[in-house]
Amino acid sequence: MSEELVPENPEQETEENEAEAVKQRKNGLYPGISDELADNMKSGWADTEQHGLQPIAQAEHTAARRAALSARFPGERLVIPAGNLKTRSNDTEYAFRASTEYAYLTGDQTQDGVLVLEPKDGGHEATLYLLPRSNRENGEFWLDGQGELWVGRRNSLSEAEQLLSIPTKDVRELTAALTEATGPVRNVRGHDPSVEAALTDKVTAERDEELRVYLSEARLVKDAFEIAELQKACDATARGFEDVVRSLDKAEATSERFIEGTFFLRARIEGNDIGYASICAAGPHATTLHWVRNDGDVRSGELLLLDAGVETNDLYTADVTRTLPINGTFSPLQRKIYDAVYEAQEAGIAAVRPGATFRDFHEASQRVLAEKLVAWGLLGDLDVEKVLELGLQRRWTLHGTGHMLGMDVHDCAVARTEAYVDGVLEPGVCLTVEPGLYFQADDLTVPEEYRGIGVRIEDDILVTEDGNRNLSDTLPRQADEVEAWMARLKG
Repeated sequence: MSEELVPENPEQETEENEAEAVKQRKNGLYPGISDELADNMKSGWADTEQHGLQPIAQAEHTAARRAALSARFPGERLVIPAGNLKTRSNDTEYAFRASTEYAYLTGDQTQDGVLVLEPKDGGHEATLYLLPRSNRENGEFWLDGQGELWVGRRNSLSEAEQLLSIPTKDVRELTAALTEATGPVRNVRGHDPSVEAALTDKVTAERDEELRVYLSEARLVKDAFEIAELQKACDATARGFEDVVRSLDKAEATSERFIEGTFFLRARIEGNDIGYASICAAGPHATTLHWVRNDGDVRSGELLLLDAGVETNDLYTADVTRTLPINGTFSPLQRKIYDAVYEAQEAGIAAVRPGATFRDFHEASQRVLAEKLVAWGLLGDLDVEKVLELGLQRRWTLHGTGHMLGMDVHDCAVARTEAYVDGVLEPGVCLTVEPGLYFQADDLTVPEEYRGIGVRIEDDILVTEDGNRNLSDTLPRQADEVEAWMARLKG
């Protein structure tokens, strides 16, 4: 990685201090830059401004989302930031990912952006405050570590306005505008400290939380664009799982990280990124629910629990898990445990339908698993009803059977209990169904041969008008189908 000409990035410059910044650059704050070089860099550049751009596919949907938001909070100024870069180490940053609320309402993914909805004529007027293209006159484009020659070209404000169908302004004007603003204001906190500082005496935590909760609940029911994106994410994820199966021999020669890297390649080819840290858990690591170290051995005869999802370029993620026999064939005990989880997942998926409660699919899956554990003699002489009453099956099932899915892998996470966990399913809801059984390597309450086996099967389920649709059903789930699929891929 090249080293910048300056030890730190200059602060964002407004129209007022631009001339002073140029003077400082010429006076030695930027070593090795002569007046002649500074002047030379101002000229000789082609005009690359783009005109007549068509709006992004999401624009009509984001407009509808903003209209619903406007109707919910009439007469109030609403501020939704994208967020800023976060330091990874010293002068390098993590890859930027816009806040979900901001991307949901705008379709934009650029750092430092802020959506402001100003009350007007009984509704709201939306303005998107963005960083314009880095300035060529003051040298920002080549001297600033976030300038165009360092990190790439930003859209101009005009280009962004055409693409997003939202009027734009320079974000460097926003602090002053917010400081001078009057009337009630709500802000989505936790993304942009400068916005929060400008609004510190104008907002309350309670009112801001109401805005955040509303935006979380608004995502419970997906529109047509979102459903198509989730399907795209699932399809790409299925291809990533196929890539992994084809490369299992290489993983055996290296480690779980070969699996992680193989899936990541597919995510970057077909999408923006992985939607969350991939769980590539081989052998006893499969009993650790969120095993993301991915540094263990991959051994023939053991199982691989792969929990991974591609995030699309519009930031919608799949969340799929398959538990695979590394050598392509389940042992009798592995198959017994796998079939139990499969049967539990089938019961859970069948419970996903309009009018059902969110808890129904969890309870259906847990009942099947409790029945299996009782039948295997792991819970003494207790019957299934008593086991479920006491929750004793959870020693080996551990987690809830699913969650909402969308732009966040655990989407709608701050929705009210009555709207989510105690809510009723309706068409457009997308959730995961992912029961599992996990027998820890040091669990002395189960026969030794069970220890170190973990199985989870997870699919992404869309509630439809007459039931549900499995968005990830291109990946086999039944044990015989899994073995046949792996045999084909391994050749």
